[in-house]
Amino acid sequence: MNSIVSYPDRGAGGKSSYRGNCSPRLIEDLIHQFRLTSLSDFMVGGGTTRDVCQRLGLSGTYCDLNMGFDMMTMDIPERPENIFWHPPYGDMIVYSGQQYSDQEVIQRYGFDPKTNDLSRCKDWDEFVEKMNYCCLKQYSALEKGGRMFVLMGDMKRKGKLYSMLCDIAKPGTLEQIVIKAQHNCVSDSRIYTGSFIKIVHEYLMILRKDGGVFCYVSLPKKRPFDIRDSKNATWRDVVAAVMDDLGGTAPLEEIYKAMEGHKKVQGYPTWKEKIRQTLQRGACFSSKERGVWSYRKAAA
Repeated sequence: MNSIVSYPDRGAGGKSSYRGNCSPRLIEDLIHQFRLTSLSDFMVGGGTTRDVCQRLGLSGTYCDLNMGFDMMTMDIPERPENIFWHPPYGDMIVYSGQQYSDQEVIQRYGFDPKTNDLSRCKDWDEFVEKMNYCCLKQYSALEKGGRMFVLMGDMKRKGKLYSMLCDIAKPGTLEQIVIKAQHNCVSDSRIYTGSFIKIVHEYLMILRKDGGVFCYVSLPKKRPFDIRDSKNATWRDVVAAVMDDLGGTAPLEEIYKAMEGHKKVQGYPTWKEKIRQTLQRGACFSSKERGVWSYRKAAA
């Protein structure tokens, strides 16, 4: 098995019509690569992991929201040796009520799967919060020495990339990231224009649990950033950013006002002089009227 894998021929196992299903050949490769004797899947979806493991004689537990198991509210039913997890990619594909009948789940198991369906989160932040809860919950149930295989992908909306790999919690030892090529996708027939870069891959994150009670967890953290409070940005870049927000042309007094009180000018008694010096020396700044400056962006 290499760090890039591709399965044009899907292989046998699971329900191929279940959208977002995983290639059985990936499961087979993981079993052979790590010589697994047991592999569980608590979001088994169309049944791929279950079918491959049963065919190859592995033990494990296989359940899903569509089978009455709600990971957000229920305990992991065992202490698994290894886990394969293929969560939804945000709301790219909605599962409850579309890929399976929510009414059947309500009638059979007594709860509405739409409530905690990760593909029905109201926004990306809620999805990430629930995804990371599920990730850490499964890792906590994992036996010491076991592995967790997480297959995930990226999503683009209105020019912005939403990356599960960037936002997912990474507990324990990050052993490997494998790039998996995508085949037979609904989007294969779509034609994209402009600067859109088509996503044709997924990530397989392999986590290893080396300790029992203690591990390090890498968690993404968003922080507000104002270039006017940055110690790393140059005066030119700060002034250019300010002028960008002011429309490209502004009187000195407006530039001063936009800079006043920020860390870049704090403890700098001659900061106004420094701004004027920056404007006078910067090739990207010009003045055609006394006290009024313009910022010229680089040619595209």
